[in-house]
Amino acid sequence: MEMRAISGGIPLEKNRPEPPTSDVSAMVGLVGLAGLFAWLLFCRYYPEIATALDLPGTRERLSGPYASLLALVSSGLPMALWSVLHDKVHRRASTGMDWDKSRPLSDVIEVSVTKLAGLWATWALIGVFYCVGRWYWSGQYLFAMEVIGFAAIPLFILSVPYVLWIDRKLKEPRDHAWHFGAMLIGREPWSAEEVKRHWRAWIIKGFFGAFMISILPGGWNAVVSTNLNDLAADPVRTGVLLFQLLFLIDVQIGTVGYLLTMRPLDAHIRSGNPFLAGWLAALICYPPFVVGIMAGEGIIAYEVNTADWAYWFAEQTTVLWIWAGLLAFLTAVYAWATVAFGMRFSNLTYRGVITNGPYRFTRHPAYLSKNLFWWCSTMPFMVTSGSMTDVVRNTMFLGIVSAIYYWRARTEEAHMLSEDPKYREYYDWMAEHGTITRRLAKLVNVFRPKGRAAAIQPAE
Repeated sequence: MEMRAISGGIPLEKNRPEPPTSDVSAMVGLVGLAGLFAWLLFCRYYPEIATALDLPGTRERLSGPYASLLALVSSGLPMALWSVLHDKVHRRASTGMDWDKSRPLSDVIEVSVTKLAGLWATWALIGVFYCVGRWYWSGQYLFAMEVIGFAAIPLFILSVPYVLWIDRKLKEPRDHAWHFGAMLIGREPWSAEEVKRHWRAWIIKGFFGAFMISILPGGWNAVVSTNLNDLAADPVRTGVLLFQLLFLIDVQIGTVGYLLTMRPLDAHIRSGNPFLAGWLAALICYPPFVVGIMAGEGIIAYEVNTADWAYWFAEQTTVLWIWAGLLAFLTAVYAWATVAFGMRFSNLTYRGVITNGPYRFTRHPAYLSKNLFWWCSTMPFMVTSGSMTDVVRNTMFLGIVSAIYYWRARTEEAHMLSEDPKYREYYDWMAEHGTITRRLAKLVNVFRPKGRAAAIQPAE
């Protein structure tokens, strides 16, 4: 059989029928989804449940922000249990742990103290960053600051037994946090590269973790509180509810991914994206940066004098149902892409390789479906002002937004290709077998200069 060499010296079978095995089984996300829906239904129908059981207290739906927090437990706990009890992820070599051997506490106490110094200093500096960032103290971020502030002291206390325990099991307890602690203490040799890896991981968790927590309550309240009366007769209301539900799934499962970055679950951040371009492409898509770039009156705002699909198809009920179905499908793909990660979703990180779910069809299903959703829902080429200038400007700016997501995808690929030969194997398999990716690869090769290798190369 014809073989090709891939990075890391691992051969790839050119005609291999299946992609490499995913580091996360499909069931992890599904059990998390089941737990989320169980809690969602309980909260929505709590008045009926409370009445039937004659429970004391409120008879209102549990649509508040703290119910959205408990939803993280309802989805995260089943995923953790399935991963450990069924998939045995804690036994994988990638955890860096040896469960059959435990060092005496006396052998690791100095290492653990150094690591704790690094962790506590990291958390303190992230806290300073929250204080300095004014956007954290208004609007939706106030809830995130409340949650993080409440969790701070318990985290500091629980970090002591956790670090002491895990250092006894780690094959090499001198990890990124230890190197940062050693740098602060100044008593032992430390690696600047390891300190950079430590901070890349924690900046990602600090920045995106707060954002994810901040958007939990809004989506939760919208879905739990929605009145279902006559919903089936209204394609727009039905579509909007489906969008809200699917985005809720994405946010809830995604937030669990940021919170459960733990080695015993093999869900730790193995590396943060080392490329500046990757950080720039990602950060401009989130607050506070997105506000001045894409949203409202931003530099490349693409919704000036636009309406939406419901406006343009208002008199055509059949088209409204078809369009609502199309947009719901795109949103479902977007949510599915997050669910496929299980406990490992987070931006700008390498936490293993996902090859199942929508990742069998394209390497970037979330970006593809999200951008198609924007094009189909916003319709930037149709404006209420009747101005051709608005048409050209909005269409061009949404094209730039899509180009930014392509840029993000390329930088993420470059990161993964540099980290894991298994991703290179998946990358090449998709170029030949991915339903969407292989067609895009053929299109790219049409415009590729003669003499250049036909195989797709990593982004620079």
